[in-house]
Amino acid sequence: MNFLFYTGKRFLQVIPALFGISVAVFLLVHAIPGDPADVILGQTSTPARAKVIHHMLGIDRPVFVQYFSFLGHLFHGSLGTSFYNNDSVTTLIAGRLSATLFLMVGGILLALLISLPLAILAASKEGALRDQAVRVVPIIGLGMPQVWIGIELILLLGLKVHLFPVSGFGDTFLQHLRSSFLPALSIAIGLSPILIRSLRAAMLEILEADFVLTAKAKGIGKSRVMISHVVRNAVIASVTVLGVNIAYLVGSTVIVERVFAIPATGSLMIDAISKRDYPIVQGVTIFFAVVVVVVNLLADLIHASLDPRVAL
Repeated sequence: MNFLFYTGKRFLQVIPALFGISVAVFLLVHAIPGDPADVILGQTSTPARAKVIHHMLGIDRPVFVQYFSFLGHLFHGSLGTSFYNNDSVTTLIAGRLSATLFLMVGGILLALLISLPLAILAASKEGALRDQAVRVVPIIGLGMPQVWIGIELILLLGLKVHLFPVSGFGDTFLQHLRSSFLPALSIAIGLSPILIRSLRAAMLEILEADFVLTAKAKGIGKSRVMISHVVRNAVIASVTVLGVNIAYLVGSTVIVERVFAIPATGSLMIDAISKRDYPIVQGVTIFFAVVVVVVNLLADLIHASLDPRVAL
């Protein structure tokens, strides 16, 4: 019952969050300098022609009227129509969604593969040389920009040893995997420092817990205690940390897409900003915001299901 009540409460909290996001996105997008009519008309732009384009696009109406029109489209599952090429924004996002998902899921999986062994290595003997060495990793990782990481991976694994493609996304599933490995690794290297610190701190705290001391007193092997008792409980505590950092992951994805010339949703938004294509910018931003909110919601629900104290 407590979990159901907690789930219902979290779903209700999402509604005002999404409404606030829609208002913020709409106002910020319309604050972008420049006129869409000038981009569409190019050198042939004149005040009279621009006025006609404004009327055709509906951007000559009051801002609050434009917002409620935008909100009405959202309730009907539509993100509007592109100013520049007259295509459905939903269709444009759907066409690039697979590349974004490859990068995000690949980045999370690689971050876990990097973070978990290093955190176990560090927490297994606090204060030892290996612990000190692992603790340096987050400091270095947090200081490296995503752009620099991506460029270095291109130079090392793409151009020198020719293991992976340095641009594009390919046509088949295997080509998608190969093409997305380097950008996903770039994202993972940026995300891993946060996870390493979180997992290490959680493991050190759990190692002092009574149930762990009891397991050691019963003669259970150190490695079994670490995997069966410490890691399982530390991962529960880190689920929320991972959920919170999904927003950082989304931002990293947008940057990395440009470095590796991957035609995903982030690149679509950046191109739309340069063209003042408001519906695409709004649509992609709303999409990313919903992803962040939903992932955080799922992270909280998973945490509550694994740890009943959260629901209480």
